[in-house]
Amino acid sequence: MTEVLLIRGRLARRVREEAEKYGLSVEEYLVELLSQGLDPKDKALEYVKAAEDLLEEAREELGKGNVRQAAEKLWGAAALAVKAYAYLREGKRLTSHGELWEHMRLMAREVGRWVRGAWMYANGMHTCFYEGWCAREDVEDAIENIERLVKEVASLVMKSPKD
Repeated sequence: MTEVLLIRGRLARRVREEAEKYGLSVEEYLVELLSQGLDPKDKALEYVKAAEDLLEEAREELGKGNVRQAAEKLWGAAALAVKAYAYLREGKRLTSHGELWEHMRLMAREVGRWVRGAWMYANGMHTCFYEGWCAREDVEDAIENIERLVKEVASLVMKSPKD
């Protein structure tokens, strides 16, 4: 079950503005803020947990018929999974779409070529959010592929020794 924290007014605007200033989603901004001082493995774990939450939210949105919102949650889950992998592997925070693509390719070489397919589904979902052209079955297929990506990164994080 997903917990919801409602922030209104000036504080909500400030959080959104700060996230935008750094090119982050609100969720990612809060993960960054709350995970300061954690070692890379624990930070990667926080990213994985946020990705799992977004997967659940995508399912909930799809259940309500909100295809576009479900699609955007899936994009976020995939992006957070790749960012978790970068933290786990290099202790590095990714700050651009270019770095996401670079680390997706690295992950595909190290984990398996299927990663590229999951990433392409995620990018299709990102486009779907803005363009609104995908259908329910497109989102359902994307959920399967992106869930595999998130689960694989979660497994790698859990198997990784602590520094």
